[in-house]
Amino acid sequence: MKRLVLATLVLLVAIPLAAQAPKDWKMRVDRSTSASDPDAPGAIKFVTTASGFQATNPQAAVYWNPANATKGTYTIKGTFKLLKPSGHTNYYGLVFGGSDLEGPTQKYIYFMVAQNGTWLIKVRDGDATTKTVSEKTPSDVVTKPDASGVSTNALEVRVGADSIAYVVNGTVVSTTPRTGLTAVTDGVYGIRINHLLEVQIDGFGLSK
Repeated sequence: MKRLVLATLVLLVAIPLAAQAPKDWKMRVDRSTSASDPDAPGAIKFVTTASGFQATNPQAAVYWNPANATKGTYTIKGTFKLLKPSGHTNYYGLVFGGSDLEGPTQKYIYFMVAQNGTWLIKVRDGDATTKTVSEKTPSDVVTKPDASGVSTNALEVRVGADSIAYVVNGTVVSTTPRTGLTAVTDGVYGIRINHLLEVQIDGFGLSK
């Protein structure tokens, strides 16, 4: 009888844990190739929470739902709460204009912030190529971790007819034209979290 009760309890516990995986979302791991900046051991965890998602990243990863694709003018946003900073600077934020995210010709633009109060904009173009749109730039509007290691930053990407605005906590920190490196904005949008970080993501979504 005790064994039956124990088995039932295990089953009841396992069901909600399995249900935490975001339905239809995919993940692409971006493993470190740097001997001086290695990944941590363990598996990535990306789960649903009451208000959004939580990502625990021993390795870097991009997360997306293939249904989350858009074109034209739009705004994507998300509030990123850094729960566990790393021992050195690592970035997290939004991905947009994505294509072939599971293949060798993956491409997307990403806008991210870091615990040292900087932001950056880059383009991933293929498995091994990244192109810098805006270098790591310090800004007072990027919230740094408090004494407990926690910080919250609301990020937005506003894709207009001719330009793109990049917003942190309600302030536009940069704009780029819809030409050159940031010409392709149609496609999948999602989230990128670099390695050694734990982040809660709330209010992620799109508006037209």
